[in-house]
Amino acid sequence: MTETSNVIAQFYNEEGEASGPALSLPVDVNPEQLALLLNSLLGNSTNQVARTLFTLYTWSLYWTYVEQEEDPLPYTFEVAETEIASTLDKDIIQPGKHSTEETFKILYRPQAVFRVRAVTRCSSSLTGHTDAILCVSFSPCGTMLASGGGDTNVRIWDLNTETPQHMLKGHKHWVQHVAWSPNGRFLASAGMDGQVIVWEPKTGKQHAVLKGHTKWVSALAWEPLHLNASCRRLASSSSDGTVRVWDVVKKQLEFSMAQHTAPVMCVKWAGDGLIYSASRDKTIKVWASTGNYPGKLVKVLSGHAHWVTTLALSTDAVLRTGANDHTGKMYKDENEAQKRALQRYEQVIAVNPERLCSGSDDFTMYLWPNKKEEVDGKKVAPKRMVGHQKTVNHVSFSPDGRYIASASFDKSVKIWDSRDGKFIASLRGHVSEVYQVVWSSDSRMLLSCSKDSTIKLWDIKTKKMKMELPGHLDEVFTVDWSPSGDKAASGSKDKTLKM
Repeated sequence: MTETSNVIAQFYNEEGEASGPALSLPVDVNPEQLALLLNSLLGNSTNQVARTLFTLYTWSLYWTYVEQEEDPLPYTFEVAETEIASTLDKDIIQPGKHSTEETFKILYRPQAVFRVRAVTRCSSSLTGHTDAILCVSFSPCGTMLASGGGDTNVRIWDLNTETPQHMLKGHKHWVQHVAWSPNGRFLASAGMDGQVIVWEPKTGKQHAVLKGHTKWVSALAWEPLHLNASCRRLASSSSDGTVRVWDVVKKQLEFSMAQHTAPVMCVKWAGDGLIYSASRDKTIKVWASTGNYPGKLVKVLSGHAHWVTTLALSTDAVLRTGANDHTGKMYKDENEAQKRALQRYEQVIAVNPERLCSGSDDFTMYLWPNKKEEVDGKKVAPKRMVGHQKTVNHVSFSPDGRYIASASFDKSVKIWDSRDGKFIASLRGHVSEVYQVVWSSDSRMLLSCSKDSTIKLWDIKTKKMKMELPGHLDEVFTVDWSPSGDKAASGSKDKTLKM
C-alpha cells in the first residue's frame, strides 16, 4: 500500500479515553477490520501476537493472520458523529467530513459485551397442553416462560427445574398471544375469544379481564418501561378494526383507535411513545399515546399493495427487556428500574435510530425511516425490500439494530441491512413455510421455525446453517430465545413444548 493511501487514526471509548497508540490505517479499512484491530489492542483477541504483527508486517498480512481468529467482540465506529458503515474513505473522507491531514478520532461502542452459546440439544420436552401450542414467550428477566395454545389455557413454566409452575384458566377459545410487561409484573394473554386477560405470573392469579373487542385479538403491546415506571398500559389490536389501550391497574379502557377499515393484524408501542398498527386495509397507522389527545392519528404509512401482517421495531429487544440486561442486576424500586431502562434505550438509539419495518402479503417489506432522518434537508424515503416470492410472515430486528431477518412462506429466511434496506443473504434449508424468526441476544445467531417440523440455527457471520434441531413431530408454530441467551423454547402442533 502506498504512503498516500493511509491516514493516522486514534481509537477513543465512550468516556473519551484514548485506547492504544495512534495508528496508520488504510483509507479503505472497514468496520470488521477495525473490530479485529481494536480487539487485539484491548487484549480481547485470542491471538496476543496481533499487536506485534501490526508493527512488523504490512496491513494485508496482519489482516490475513488475525482473520483466522474466532469471532471477535463486535463494535460500531464513528468519526465526527458519522458511522463508518462501509469504509473510512467512503463514509468520512469522500463526503469531506474529515481531512486526511488530521488525526482521525474514531469513537467505538461495543455492540454486545457477552457471547451467547449456540443452543444445541433438547433439554426437556414439556407436556401438559392438550392442543397445538401457538405462542411462547420468555419473561424479561429470562427466569420464566409462558405458553398458550388451542386448549384455551396459558401455562407458566419454571425454567430452573423445567417444570409447570401455573396453569391459567379463563379463555374460552384459542390463546394466540402472550406478552410480558417489561417489568415482569404482569402477563397478558389474548386470542380468538376477543378478550384480554392480565395475570400475575408469580402467583398465577387472574388480575383483570379486559372486554370490549368484538372479534379475535391479533396482537398485544405493552407501554415501554422507560415511559411508565409501573408498566400499567397495554395496547391490543383486533380483527374488529380497532386498537384499544387499557389501564391494567384500573382495569378499564383508556382510549380506542378505530380508523382502520379492515382487521388490524399487528400493534407495536415504540420507545418514543408512538403506537403503530398494521392492517388488512394495506396501511400502517401511527397514533399518539400521550398529550392532550391520546389516540390521535399522527400519520398514515402507505405503500403496501396487500395486507400488512407483521411489524418490527429496531428497539424491540431493549423495549421488551426494560431494565434487565445480561448482568442480572435487580433494582430497589420502580424509579431506579425506569432510569436504567431509559439509559439502555438511549444507548441503542444513539447508535441506530428507532426504525420500523413492515412485512406484507404482497411479498415485500418496507423500512420506514425515523422522523429525524434527513438527507440534505429532505426527509428520507421509505425503502422497499423485495426478494421473497410469497407472503412475508414475520420480521425481526437484531438486538443491536443492525440487521433485519424475515421469514416467508417461500421456505426461506432473508437477512437485510437495517440502515438502507439492502439485501444481504438468503438462508435456505427449510422445506416448507417458515413461521417465525428470533435472534440471540448478542445478534450473532438466528433461530427459525417451520411447517417442516424443524427448527434451524443460523450463523449470521457465515450466513449458513449452524445446526438443525429436530424432535417435534408436527409443525413448529412458535419459537423464542431467552433474553439471557441460555435457553430457547419452541411450541408445536404436536402439543409439546421443547426447551
